[in-house]
Amino acid sequence: MNAEVIAIGTELLLGFVVNTNTTSLGRMLARLGIDCTRQVTVGDNPARLSEAIQTALGRADLVITCGGLGPTVDDVTLETIGRATGRRLILNRPILRGIEARFKRQKIRMPASNRRQGLLPEGAVPFPNQLGTAPGFLLRLKNSKILVALPGPPAEMLPMVEQHLVPRLKKLSGGRILRSRTLKLTGATESEVDAKVRDLLALEGAATVGIYAHPGQVDLRITASGGSEREVKRQIATVERRILARVRGLFYGADEETLEGVVGQLLKKNRKTLAVAESCTGGLVSERITRVSGSSAYFLGSVVSYSNEIKSIGLSVPPLLLRRHGAVSPQIAGAMAEGTRRLAGSDFGLAVTGIAGPTGGSKAKPVGLVYIALNWAGGTRITESLFSGNRAIIRFKASQAALNLLRLHLLK
Repeated sequence: MNAEVIAIGTELLLGFVVNTNTTSLGRMLARLGIDCTRQVTVGDNPARLSEAIQTALGRADLVITCGGLGPTVDDVTLETIGRATGRRLILNRPILRGIEARFKRQKIRMPASNRRQGLLPEGAVPFPNQLGTAPGFLLRLKNSKILVALPGPPAEMLPMVEQHLVPRLKKLSGGRILRSRTLKLTGATESEVDAKVRDLLALEGAATVGIYAHPGQVDLRITASGGSEREVKRQIATVERRILARVRGLFYGADEETLEGVVGQLLKKNRKTLAVAESCTGGLVSERITRVSGSSAYFLGSVVSYSNEIKSIGLSVPPLLLRRHGAVSPQIAGAMAEGTRRLAGSDFGLAVTGIAGPTGGSKAKPVGLVYIALNWAGGTRITESLFSGNRAIIRFKASQAALNLLRLHLLK
């Protein structure tokens, strides 16, 4: 079985609303082993929506629409589905009574326009809406085609999907299982990772590998299908072993794991504590560390030393060193890391200083130049990087590199 998803709403096309529904539906279909071959976004235009529905029904077994089931003039999905499928709209009295009861509970007089939400295409199986007034429905068509209509608001759509749509699709998917596992890498570019696993990216059949680049990170997603969980897990594990043998040091976690969470686990495992000094990242490294519940067990604190004065007063960086080398230099990064470690009495001091831009750069010290230092009782390690991107991306890449420097040291 293959599926297409049609998201409906002019606000989606104009960019005023972020479309998270297609992401949620894509994941749901993958979980059930149903191939989602296309996702289309259409505005509140009956002619274009009708064309999209008819085209999708011509090539997919299952078509899911989301949005446009409300009571207002621009909610055109219900009538358009009726015309596109040749089905009359019939009043479903139990659905209408449910809508009326909802308004009564809220002590609001129901507008006449909401009555049209009690209409369903002839033969449709209704999906009651527990959190709104727009019901969803499933419509079986000729040639075993299935059309599903869901409301647009995610708070209404997602419970409806889990309660009403997923149980029905499980029976139709034939027991096929499709699962994915994402391996997260940092410390290398997409092209560098590609060179290590290029032959695996060309895999075809039951297991495939995709590569996805993000700022400061590259993901390798293994996807496998089969008739049982055990079979699929075995296929994924086989490919994962081949990948990990080639990307040692770059791999830090999988699926929902985060770099800051992995670093926290390593600090706890080694019974070490950390203090941070930040300049260009403005507290981002510390914020990421403290996203992790329980981080107080290893994170003692930080100093955001944006000015030279705070670097000197708060971190004991010698003013002469600042005048001689400038705030963005390996010498100052090292002094900041040592200063924060001594101030907090921690095992490690981690420091970041650089030029995030878009202003402040020079020929000698361009925008994106970042120095990161890790200091401990036995020494200091300092790295130099030249990151590309806008200010937000440079700051994030710097935080990623700082956390990874600590991770690699802890692994040794």
